[in-house]
Amino acid sequence: MSHYYLFQDTRKCIGCQTCEVQCKANKKLPAGPKLCQIIEVGPKLINGQPKAAHVFMPCYHCENPWCVAACPTGAMQQRPKDGIVFVDDNLCVGCKTCVSACPWGAPQWNPDTGKVVKCDYCMDRIDRGLNPACVTTCTTQCLKFGPVEEMTQIRRERHAVAITSFEQTSF
Repeated sequence: MSHYYLFQDTRKCIGCQTCEVQCKANKKLPAGPKLCQIIEVGPKLINGQPKAAHVFMPCYHCENPWCVAACPTGAMQQRPKDGIVFVDDNLCVGCKTCVSACPWGAPQWNPDTGKVVKCDYCMDRIDRGLNPACVTTCTTQCLKFGPVEEMTQIRRERHAVAITSFEQTSF
């Protein structure tokens, strides 16, 4: 499992897709592949008002990634030091086996190179002490990135506030 986690506060996300655009620009990708995606859920009526949520879908950097196990050339790899799953472009032959193996659709086909690409948390940036590109340009600061323990604490605090707010307004 990755030592890092990319947390999205869905209450803040407005679905602007700036994260998607910045990711594509950072990785110099053509129009097709998306290494992260904003999926709109809804709209549906809540208390008579139309509401929609936007869910950020990056690669989850699984503990035992199916894409790594499926890759016949060893191009899809997992870094031992932090669990980040990435593609070694020099070893990828474009067979797309990893694309079919991933239940989340994280590996994407790049028609310009004839190879697979995927979210690697911008590991070149992480190695320099920077956040992934998607996090740095999020207009509402709904994306947070860091060690799993730190992001888990942020998630707990967010849910604790939500539960407290619900309890205060429900009774």
